[in-house]
Amino acid sequence: MTQDLHIMPPEAPLAMPAQDFRADFRDAQVPHGKHPSAGFWRALAFSPAMAATLGLLWVMTDWFGAEGINLIEAILLALISFNFFWISFTVCTVLLGMVSLSRQEQPKREGRPQPLRVALLMPVYNEVPWNVLGNARTMLEDLQARSGRHHYAMFILSDTRDPEIAAQEQASIEALRTTLAPGLELYYRRREENTDRKVGNIADWVSRWGADWDAMLVMDADSLMTGRAIMRLTDSLARDPGAGLIQSYPQLIGAQSVFARMQQFANGVYGIAFAEGLARWCGQEGNYWGHNAIIRTKAFASSAGLPKLRALNGQEKLIMSHDFVEAGLLRRAGWAVRFLPRIRGSYEETPPTLIDHALRDRRWCQGNLQHLKLLGSTGFRAVSRFHMFHGAVGYLMSPLWFALLVMWALIGQGEDASVLHYFSPDNPLFPQWPEMTETRHVLIILVMYAMLLAPKVLGVLALPLSGVRYSDFGGGSKFLTSFLAEVILSILYAPILMVQQMIAVFRTALGLQKGWSPQARDGGTYGLKTLILCHTLETISGLALSVGILYGLVSIWLAPIAISLALAIPLSALSGVSAGAARRMVGMKEDFHEPAITRSARRHRDELKRVIEGKGVMTPAE
Repeated sequence: MTQDLHIMPPEAPLAMPAQDFRADFRDAQVPHGKHPSAGFWRALAFSPAMAATLGLLWVMTDWFGAEGINLIEAILLALISFNFFWISFTVCTVLLGMVSLSRQEQPKREGRPQPLRVALLMPVYNEVPWNVLGNARTMLEDLQARSGRHHYAMFILSDTRDPEIAAQEQASIEALRTTLAPGLELYYRRREENTDRKVGNIADWVSRWGADWDAMLVMDADSLMTGRAIMRLTDSLARDPGAGLIQSYPQLIGAQSVFARMQQFANGVYGIAFAEGLARWCGQEGNYWGHNAIIRTKAFASSAGLPKLRALNGQEKLIMSHDFVEAGLLRRAGWAVRFLPRIRGSYEETPPTLIDHALRDRRWCQGNLQHLKLLGSTGFRAVSRFHMFHGAVGYLMSPLWFALLVMWALIGQGEDASVLHYFSPDNPLFPQWPEMTETRHVLIILVMYAMLLAPKVLGVLALPLSGVRYSDFGGGSKFLTSFLAEVILSILYAPILMVQQMIAVFRTALGLQKGWSPQARDGGTYGLKTLILCHTLETISGLALSVGILYGLVSIWLAPIAISLALAIPLSALSGVSAGAARRMVGMKEDFHEPAITRSARRHRDELKRVIEGKGVMTPAE
């Protein structure tokens, strides 16, 4: 085994100082000039959501206010209002996206951008090497076929700890380099210690080789991008000297299981309008998702070096979800952070099962809740703080939804049938709830359900505006069937995901979530014991709700949630079912029109796998 394979260009050091969250910072490299304001789009996104929330709060306060509002009623109103605002804000963002997609904007006449030297960085940690390198070869060859003006090189930055995987990794590198076409650059280095994980991996490259490269396009191990998408990102960065980072819109590919196909369908159908709306109100203060984004190297080095956070016990902790923070630091320094969702050909994969998704969510939850400590840091722009707050709220919403569900269940169907006994004003120790027996109780639940469904329906209506046709999914009837299947599956899985995210929040709060283990990208096959251990809380909650409904203590409108939670174990098992059954449930346009880049990547992956396993030979590039 080759222990110390090291194929890198000469070092070109670039200083990357850690930033101080207590002091403001302005990067002197930022060119002077004004960017267009996104204030109008932000007003269109936030104002209607706030107005709708205040309207709901006013109506419900009127319902509750007949006998005065006590503490428990105030808590319920606050929970409903907070949840409703975020739902409304999502709907407004999708509506903005529809407006933006419908606008016929005249393309700007722009000259040829200045050529850039771009490093394609692919950090890996115990990944399947032929999958990573199959993707790497595909991207390099696609870039060469387009023969653009920019110069590209691929860097495989390994933090692999497993000796067997490291040996396969290095054998794969050597095998691939013998077949690469002339002019294609593929480099590799493996760190002796994976200090600071991905953050340290990227920082090591920047500080040792970064000075020779104008930009770096950071990827994940499962990232795949077309040459056209990479070149469009590079052109955009070259034409905007004030841009520090430009994020693409990664679309999901490769889904085979029921759960993964559900996610890929939602991403490819509903996500387009949402992404367009998000890009509009973000403007120059967008976010970074950690991969499939191009970054100006010197801007990143001077502005986005991450310090350690000091915990209450005095220990220093690594910033986990580094991407949001790095985007905020770039913007704080004066660099624009943009999001270009109309660049197609940026791809990533998704966890195949519900349990794999939940395990990934636990890591993300740990990192995103950490951002709450940074909201008061000096110099961050308001929108950057909102991105970090929104990322944390995405997880905090789950315990809030669960609390709302519990309180709503306790309201019951009437004063006599409720689990809580709402005594008369003569007994002031207990609240006297408003009369929520039928119309009002049902109306609020229906509004909540409708608002949750609205982004999906609007996303479907916006699809033709993005250039995607319903017929691309195998015809209109097939698209409708897939849409209904995704809606039903999302309704079934949403309560389970709510409970799993609530568990993730409490694990983080109690310090039970340790470390940042790598993602199991191929997923796992989980036995009955694991399924039971993972979904005990959902099952018990669902059975309790079901009993309450049967005895008339809980509103029957909560039946969909009760059924989902009670069936969490079989639904989790269903999530991993793949092949024909999954295809029949949810169809995708990739089933009928697979992108050429994914076919090429699969061919290169399979070829390299056969070589490493001693069953084939590499085919030189044409």
